[in-house]
Amino acid sequence: MHILFLTDNFPPEGNAPATRTYEHAREWVKLGHKVTIITGVPNFPEGKVFAGYKNKWFQKEIIDGIEVRRVKTFITANEGFVKRTLDFLSFMATGFFAGLFVKKPDVIVGTSPQFFTACGAWALSAVRRKPFVFELRDIWPASITAVGAMEKSAAIRFLEKVEMFLYRRADRIVSVTHSFKRELLDRGIDGDKIGVVLNGVDLSTYKPVKCKDEELAERYGLTDKFVLGYVGTHGMAHALDKVLDAAALLKENDKIRFLFAGGGAAKEQLNEGITGRDLTNVVSIPRQPKEMMPRLWSLCDVSLISLKDTELFKTVIPSKIFESMGMGLPMIICAPKGEATDIIEWTDSGLIIEPECPKKLADALRLLVNESDMNNTFAANAYRHASLYDRKVLATKMLEEFEQSIKKRAS
Repeated sequence: MHILFLTDNFPPEGNAPATRTYEHAREWVKLGHKVTIITGVPNFPEGKVFAGYKNKWFQKEIIDGIEVRRVKTFITANEGFVKRTLDFLSFMATGFFAGLFVKKPDVIVGTSPQFFTACGAWALSAVRRKPFVFELRDIWPASITAVGAMEKSAAIRFLEKVEMFLYRRADRIVSVTHSFKRELLDRGIDGDKIGVVLNGVDLSTYKPVKCKDEELAERYGLTDKFVLGYVGTHGMAHALDKVLDAAALLKENDKIRFLFAGGGAAKEQLNEGITGRDLTNVVSIPRQPKEMMPRLWSLCDVSLISLKDTELFKTVIPSKIFESMGMGLPMIICAPKGEATDIIEWTDSGLIIEPECPKKLADALRLLVNESDMNNTFAANAYRHASLYDRKVLATKMLEEFEQSIKKRAS
């Protein structure tokens, strides 16, 4: 099978969409399939082109057997609706054009969160008469209003119409959560064409460690400290200001440290809050290459998953849950009760507290510091269940979804 996959994020970018696509594609190649990725030059989340790349009309490289074709786009930081929309639209256009020159694809895949990428994939499928698979990573544009980036408006209503058009035209929809599938069913989308392939973890890379990375622990003053780690994108959805409020409540406890590692739209504001409030118990590390993630995770005694208290976020599953499981880390999840909290509860791998509640977060952290047996139990349960979300298994499930789309188009 020749899989043509459009995504606006791909390694060396290290966010969840880039990681999911790369780890799936790597497994597809190992299984004997041909994979062509169309993407832009790496720049997420700061909107700065990574070293070694240039934002030019076309460049090609091979990454672990995956053919990666990079196209020119309008580049901006991961913030601001208008500029980000221009970014998305430019990739839709240049990605579509590049896809016209890919030889003999069997299936064309477009991934969200934003669905202009999926628009480009659908247009390619229409021109080339190949099945179109929509990988649904987010209910967009609802997530725009959920984080307060935009109010309900004519523009949002237009995007909602485009959203429904794509759902109806897709030969197959692959949702990353069961909640998203239920949402689509409620909107009248045919359930027979919707599959679910959750996010997961590369268990060949993420595994428990016996001690913290010595060099990083010494560099950031985390040796012999109990560390609550937030590792990943720092966005408007994550209510990180409330985590700083919890850090302020624990400022006098010298044993505890809060670690933030990553970049994103909320990173600058977070750093200003740390400095302005003189939070000496908080360490902020900028975005690091993907290969650094296991070393960063090793610094953590507990993993933090944080989301805003918004109805929509009952339906999402942050990918850091699965990386935490792979590392054998207990978790504290501050999120609306939904699919993500259900995983933590079912696996008995951490504490669930109300979102945007600094006092309860501080209390939960105090509890885990003092209850080592509880902490160890959560850690063991997290790793024991990690195999259920092994990326190799999930990549095979994704292939089955592609095969179904091809069969449907042929029938």
